[in-house]
Amino acid sequence: MSDQVIGVIGGSGLYEMEGMEKVEQIKVATPFGDPSDEFVTGVLNGVKMVFLPRHGKGHRLLPSEVNYRANIYGMKKLGVGQIISVSAVGSLKEAIEPGHIVIPDQFIDRTKGIRKDTFFGDGVVAHVGFADPVCHRLSDTLFDAARKAGATVHKGGAYICMEGPAFSTRAESFMYLGLGASVIGMTNLTEAKLAREAEICYGIIALSTDYDCWHDSHDDVTVEAIIKIIHQNVAMAKNIIRNAVAEIAPDRGCPCADAMQYAVITDRKAIPESAKQKLDILVGKYL
Repeated sequence: MSDQVIGVIGGSGLYEMEGMEKVEQIKVATPFGDPSDEFVTGVLNGVKMVFLPRHGKGHRLLPSEVNYRANIYGMKKLGVGQIISVSAVGSLKEAIEPGHIVIPDQFIDRTKGIRKDTFFGDGVVAHVGFADPVCHRLSDTLFDAARKAGATVHKGGAYICMEGPAFSTRAESFMYLGLGASVIGMTNLTEAKLAREAEICYGIIALSTDYDCWHDSHDDVTVEAIIKIIHQNVAMAKNIIRNAVAEIAPDRGCPCADAMQYAVITDRKAIPESAKQKLDILVGKYL
């Protein structure tokens, strides 16, 4: 059995992973509050796995209510080095039809500053590189796994992260088309920022459920239509994950593993001891 630990964050419709063995539920305490739910640990195809439902079991949390810091910190605390994030998205490209899979590689931020999207502050300043916001090695593996699973999959493209919980207005949807983005969702950017600060590789399986409200030949996005597509997409996402976990390289020969090496710019003598303890499992080796 591999020593590496792969994390999976499940979005709308993905609340559990069948096929995991040696399953345990673990409640993880963090200095950033409570995660969305208990973490489910186990083994999938010989690989150690940690699963977390982003919105909690029963889908209880709005995108803006998710404690992203606690979720990513909990993953780090449990030894996760690479995270596969699954989420439902709207399509902003004709070619990305409902039911298709996208592996995005960029983001455009349309959140409103409500969310806590950094572990730093309170006397510690850090600026991490984020030009390439997802792990390309992990994303390549997810793309190959999606093709192996028989999905219609699109590689690359920008993900617009909006605040929600309401869907886009029609004017906004047309504005997003003009930005050249591929998909729109409400969660992944915040996770990607925190995963980078935690030096965890991060890749996305985005499940296209609708055309937002820009497409004149399709109905505007509705929850009913989304749920129908989600059931189809989630089954495919699980197959992609099963294929991917056996192929994810454990050596992590990518910049994610030491992303924070030069990011903390605060004088080490000026950092409070309480902050060092709070950040220890994240950047303690640099402090």
